[in-house]
Amino acid sequence: MLIRRPTGIKPSEITSQSLYRGRREFIRAAAVLGTAGGLAAAGLLTPRDARSATKFADLKKGPFNTDEPLTAFESITTYNNYYEFGTDKEDPSANAGKLKTRPWTVKVEGEVKKPRTFDIEDLLKLAPLEERIYRMRCVEGWSMVIPWVGYPLSDLIKRVEPTGNAKFLEFYTLRDPEQTPGQKQPILDWPYVEGLRMDEAMHPLTLLSVGLYGRPLPNQNGAPVRMVVPWKYGFKSAKSIVRIRFTSQQPKVSWELSAPNEYGFYSNVNPTVDHPRWSQAKERRIGEFRKRETLMFNGYGDQVAGLYAGMDLKKFF
Repeated sequence: MLIRRPTGIKPSEITSQSLYRGRREFIRAAAVLGTAGGLAAAGLLTPRDARSATKFADLKKGPFNTDEPLTAFESITTYNNYYEFGTDKEDPSANAGKLKTRPWTVKVEGEVKKPRTFDIEDLLKLAPLEERIYRMRCVEGWSMVIPWVGYPLSDLIKRVEPTGNAKFLEFYTLRDPEQTPGQKQPILDWPYVEGLRMDEAMHPLTLLSVGLYGRPLPNQNGAPVRMVVPWKYGFKSAKSIVRIRFTSQQPKVSWELSAPNEYGFYSNVNPTVDHPRWSQAKERRIGEFRKRETLMFNGYGDQVAGLYAGMDLKKFF
């Protein structure tokens, strides 16, 4: 496959490759996703299949859960955007098996009074784990309903005591091309960097996730720890995090740097702001053929609209 440098290719040209294969490809994928046995035979699941992992004990139900039907585990773990492992939707599940998630540390630094490096086992014990059933919307027009496991990011933030200068957070994904073969290609300026405003990061919807469907995260879904920000497009929820930095300045994040005309810093789900190449007014839930209307803030407007009061959401997209 020909790979061009970011100066010669837009992110939309990359991501649309799988999305627009058409109805025939969608039917083929649905047939493959029908059973776990078929997935295993096709080699689509990594060795860290969450189905065989031990369940987290004493999970409690968190707030804000949607009552919509869950997306199938097999779909969640085999239809992914995770360019560190490839640009096709099936690439992450096929290529993420080499990722070693133990040992793993997350360094927290910058404008904090108590900088700290957390071992993943420390993070697992930092706060009670909850199950949060969230709608998730991709910028390309597909969506899922996922039962995440984690706790509010605010629990970690409070432990490190941000200074008065801390206005934003930067999240850095692992950079290791031997484990993440997609990073051998100049698709983005690696490592992947995302960011949130402090009030967004502190919002009770914002989740530091360590699992889904009651078990640890599969590699292709961002193991061992990732962000979940359900009112924003999926790429804002950084995966396989190794560093969190508190800063006084709004960070330049990966897709914004790569294509600022297509991807803004905020990336809130907004059906009135089209991507330059397609409408965002409708979406297709994975597992369904029909399209549905996209909800403002992905349906979480009652909880988060106040964060953006007075802002022009077409300018700050």
